[in-house]
This record gives sequence, C-alpha cells and structure tokens, in this order.
Amino acid sequence: MQDLHNNIHLKRGISPAAAVVDNTPFVSQIVDLAGYDAAEFAILTGALADADATFTTLVEHGDAANLSDAAAVPDDLLLGLETQASFLFSDDDKVFKIGLRTSKRYARVTITPAANTGNAFVAGVWVLGRPRNRPTSNPPA
Repeated sequence: MQDLHNNIHLKRGISPAAAVVDNTPFVSQIVDLAGYDAAEFAILTGALADADATFTTLVEHGDAANLSDAAAVPDDLLLGLETQASFLFSDDDKVFKIGLRTSKRYARVTITPAANTGNAFVAGVWVLGRPRNRPTSNPPA
C-alpha cells in the first residue's frame, strides 16, 4: 500500500460555524497552491433544514494572493463538474468533492445558497497533493 499521509497537505477551507439561515455564500479560504501539483476541495454538509434550498458551487483561481484577479476555473481544468459538487436541501450529512488542475497560484471555492430560509451547516477542506517536497508537515502548517 502506498503512503498517502506524507503526500497530502490539508488546509482549512470553510470552518464549521453557526448555521447560515439565508442566502449568504460560504466562501472558502484562499489556498496557496505553490509547491503542489494537485488540489481537491472536499465539501461536508450537515443538516440542511430548508425544504427547497439549492447550493451552487463555483471554483475560482488567479495569481494575486487576495484573488483580486479571480476568474472561474474553466471546465477543462476541473476534475469533476461544479454541478457534481453542488447540492440540494435533501443532501444532509454528505461529502462532495471538486478538483482542479491549474497553473494559477491561488484558488477558492464559493458555495451559494438559493431559496434558503432554514439552517444550513456546510464546511470544507483543501487537500493538496503531489507535493514537490516530501514528506509534508504534520500537523499541517
């Protein structure tokens, strides 16, 4: 069996927090992709109380550290589709993922609710892989 532990680096994406009760987007931390050749964003849902809410996922990238130059990642650079990482009110306690291949240095994910008037718990984590320097630090810095 190959070693995954020393070949990935985890970064905070969307911290667990109080439920969102409106259409306020969940915006991930901007991740610095320097030193890694692979990136995946894992989305974790908790309770999604509204009976008709939808949650749309968007992946952006750019070269500015604050992503002032942010642009949507083209579909041909995504691993999976943003529609596969989007979800509905009925997707309680599930995990979704979206990956990207980009030459840009920074990325972020935004999950935008629509028709949400109930509690929505969403969290996320960046999983960076194919590090140019191994092993990766533990705990991740």
